[in-house]
Amino acid sequence: MSSSPGPRIKRELKTIEAMCRLYCRYHHGTPDLCDACREKLDYSLKRTEHCPFGEDKGTCRNCTIHCYRSPWKDELRTMMAWAGPRMMLHHPWLALMHSLDGLKRSMKRPERPERA
Repeated sequence: MSSSPGPRIKRELKTIEAMCRLYCRYHHGTPDLCDACREKLDYSLKRTEHCPFGEDKGTCRNCTIHCYRSPWKDELRTMMAWAGPRMMLHHPWLALMHSLDGLKRSMKRPERPERA
């Protein structure tokens, strides 16, 4: 993957950040992200930026590779399950595009290039 993420990954990063902000604002009552939510967001952004599918990725929910490790996986799943339905009200374009991305079939892990 190149050093600069493409448009699909950039949109996914915006979607993740919007979901984290919605969740934190409601559950923790802070105008900006609290330290715990900032840590979750940073972890999630890092994992998304290094997705082996790159621009061809679907949604993480439908993925055959699970990049998130426990306990992050459960915490992020809870956050996204809460924020996901509310995204249509607060960020309709991101929510629509994320839903369309979810229609992609799950893909197999891309093969690694052979070493010489």
